[in-house]
Amino acid sequence: MAAPKLMSHFTYDDYKQWEDSWELIDGVPYAMAPAPYPKHQKIVFAISKELDKNLNCTFKNICEVYISPVDWKIDETSVVQPDVALFCEKTEKQYFSKTPLLVVEVLSRSTALKDTTTKFELYQREGVKCYMIVDPNSQKAEIFELEDGQYRLAKKIDQNGEYLFSHDDCETGVDFGVVFE
Repeated sequence: MAAPKLMSHFTYDDYKQWEDSWELIDGVPYAMAPAPYPKHQKIVFAISKELDKNLNCTFKNICEVYISPVDWKIDETSVVQPDVALFCEKTEKQYFSKTPLLVVEVLSRSTALKDTTTKFELYQREGVKCYMIVDPNSQKAEIFELEDGQYRLAKKIDQNGEYLFSHDDCETGVDFGVVFE
């Protein structure tokens, strides 16, 4: 199947049959094409390296940093592929099912609105502890932390800033000077 047929509601079973890159949020399909700019991918890679290098978790053998494409199946009607995510789950399935502790989305022209609205609300609803929204053009990041079920803006960072994430027995960090060099 090249693309989803016009329907009002899709499921994970539909999603598994689609070609190319898609996300499914509350039964609505979102195309992931075209491929991101090289600058986007360079930043995704740099952030993932920083998070992995600085990762210190009691369950280090379980908690790992992943980059897209990797599926996080939230339920039968929602499957997303965060640019970068910290999952604390070993899985033999084709997807992760537990909520990641931290998610990073690097903005691109085609996905910026979805990342700052639809995915922001989804990640908040699903209990992602930290959501980083990174703008490669302005070289700035907004860091949101979950408090009482709502995101609050914890920090705005430019190319000279650093962020330390800590939750329970897991911590990591990002030096944005390294990311944006």
